[in-house]
Amino acid sequence: MAFLHPGAGVIPGLRRTRPDLRRRTGPCVLLLALVLALIPGSALAGGGRSAGEEQAWQAWQATQPYRFDLYRPGDFVSQANPVQCVGASMQMMINLVSARDDRSAATQQRLWQLARELSPPSPPSRPARRGASVQGWAAALNRLDQGPYAVVGYSSLDDALYYAARALRRTGRPVGLLVWGGRHAWVMSGFRATADPAATSNFRVTHAIVLDPLYPLRSTTWAPGPPPGSSLTPAELGRSFVPRGRGWQGSLPDTWVVVEPIDVQFRPRML
Repeated sequence: MAFLHPGAGVIPGLRRTRPDLRRRTGPCVLLLALVLALIPGSALAGGGRSAGEEQAWQAWQATQPYRFDLYRPGDFVSQANPVQCVGASMQMMINLVSARDDRSAATQQRLWQLARELSPPSPPSRPARRGASVQGWAAALNRLDQGPYAVVGYSSLDDALYYAARALRRTGRPVGLLVWGGRHAWVMSGFRATADPAATSNFRVTHAIVLDPLYPLRSTTWAPGPPPGSSLTPAELGRSFVPRGRGWQGSLPDTWVVVEPIDVQFRPRML
């Protein structure tokens, strides 16, 4: 994998709000409640489970299918025009971790403009950029105190999904996907896997839950964009999430590029 530094900084007056976790309760939480109800009362009283019981619990948890998703109705935003996919994706990423949704066109415009300001200049050999770059996407999220985020390129789709799911689970923040070979932005709000990435490193992502800001419009070249909150298999996702082509500012070519939330306890080495 390869990394680009995420950038830093905060705009005064903007504040990240805590997610409303009560609205995110899912089957895994209910399953946990059921399992806890079956544990003898002596194991829960006076210090909780013994070391052996805790080890057995973790081993069991590491073998169970797992689903994690931040998406709620109201988080989705369509891009206001053909060039604001990064602004709309940023708007959705902030909605996903905020107690209140902001779907206004003015906010999307402001986010898009910030990402453009933080994007590197277009190479002289290429036309002037109309949208925002993936580097500007990550840097703008960091400037708004939504990070830290880094632009990461992976050598395979499976690796990109594995580390995206692990980052999503560890940080509780969504992942950005650079799709269409570098031409469009999606958001990964969740995933389904063979086990909980927080419980084991031995897991495989079976589905990615995604948001395409172009929906309900569609590209005439690429596969139709999925409805908000669609759960796609790797094969289905791979029709749109393909390696970045060469010539896109010379960064991370031939890799599956993600805007990845970084867990400061597991921060990768930045290049």
